This record gives sequence, C-alpha cells and structure tokens, in this order.
Amino acid sequence: MRILIDECINPRRAVRLRSALPGHLIATVRERGWAGRKDPWLVQEAQSGFDIFIAIDKGFAFEHNLGKISLGIVVVETDTNQMPSYERILPELLAAVPVIQPGEVQYVLNPAAT
Repeated sequence: MRILIDECINPRRAVRLRSALPGHLIATVRERGWAGRKDPWLVQEAQSGFDIFIAIDKGFAFEHNLGKISLGIVVVETDTNQMPSYERILPELLAAVPVIQPGEVQYVLNPAAT
C-alpha cells in the first residue's frame, strides 16, 4: 500500500507508521512538496501515486465526490496533535489500512475526542 498523510497531521506520525507498516510506502504532504495545497488538488495528485489518504477533515465525505476518487480515505480524530493522542488510535488506524476500498471513507476516532 502507498499511504499519503495530510499536512495537518503530526509529521512524526509518518515515522511511526513506517515502523508499524513495513513494506508500505508512507509519505507526507510536506515531503512531497505539496504543503499549503487544498484537498481537491491533493486528492487529484495523490490518486496517481497513492492508495490511501489520511486526513483530519471530518467533512471530507461531504466535500468530495467519493464515486470519482480512486483512494481510500481515512479520517482520524484525536484530542490533540501530539503523539500520545495518535498512539491511542494506532490499532484502529492500522486495522483500517488493509480493508479500506477506493472511494470509501473510514473514521478512526479517539475515544477522548468524542
């Protein structure tokens, strides 16, 4: 799997995912030089090189035509942008990666954030 992590997510998350998902290509929007780009542009570009886009935009499913997206979208919600908040949702995030389908949005919610 090829996974792109949105710029609003703590960039250290990529390091942690690389260790948790060996054999997967994991990149961040910043690493790709795409920082500051809006979601429609990111999604369009990401479709040519990635299978999954991880974002924090809870309204993603309502803002995009999912039927035309060839990426699986994982929306994460944490109580802070600090690493402990991401660690609490890591098992659910890892479980979403192998099963998400193109055009599908899965939500990974931190119980402390809901």
